[in-house]
Amino acid sequence: MSGESRFGEMQAGSRRNRWVNLALVAAIVAIVGIALAIDLGRTVEGDRFVGSDTAATERIEADHPDYQPWFESVFAPSSGEVESGLFALQAALGGIVLGYVIATLKARRAVERVQAPPDGS
Repeated sequence: MSGESRFGEMQAGSRRNRWVNLALVAAIVAIVGIALAIDLGRTVEGDRFVGSDTAATERIEADHPDYQPWFESVFAPSSGEVESGLFALQAALGGIVLGYVIATLKARRAVERVQAPPDGS
């Protein structure tokens, strides 16, 4: 394979990656925008963006005032800030693990391409 054709393939792959990255960013922006638009329709101003566990607990208590939970939490954060911080830490660790897995798979694919025998041999 000549150097010029390989350079052309690299440019085409770079353009494709750029469009894929732009599409992913656009999808993320759209998801966040849709979530914000849906939240605008809420009538309660006090608790915006509450967690699903809080929303479910409030709904159960409203529908069944005599309901008694089966168990109590093992650990209850002392404040909302601590709870948010722990959630952010969990999200960051998950992002690190996901990034590591994706990078490892990408590196493995690159090594397999380099080690693959050339076509026509």
